[in-house]
Amino acid sequence: MFWFLLITMVVVVAAVTLAVVGGGDGEVLPDVAPEELVDPLPATRPVDRADVEALRLPVAVRGYRMADVDDVLVRLGAELAERDARISELEEALAGPAAAGGEEDGRA
Repeated sequence: MFWFLLITMVVVVAAVTLAVVGGGDGEVLPDVAPEELVDPLPATRPVDRADVEALRLPVAVRGYRMADVDDVLVRLGAELAERDARISELEEALAGPAAAGGEEDGRA
């Protein structure tokens, strides 16, 4: 049994050595192109919920690529600020006539 294990071990070591040394001139593993963020968010219209749900950020060695995440967060932050400003503007426009109408009723 001992000789069988010894011969098997020698054969395995020889096979691995031949595979590594005699592997040819080519690379063992080709370089993989880095993942790129494809079609991140629409540039021609505001971002909606479906765009955010469909968004898939490429994964790097240690997680997500920081530049891609930063770009998406900046875009979403700008759109949220724009929507908040528009909501405030519309609320003020609605409150203006209501407040003016309430003041007139109070004077009478």
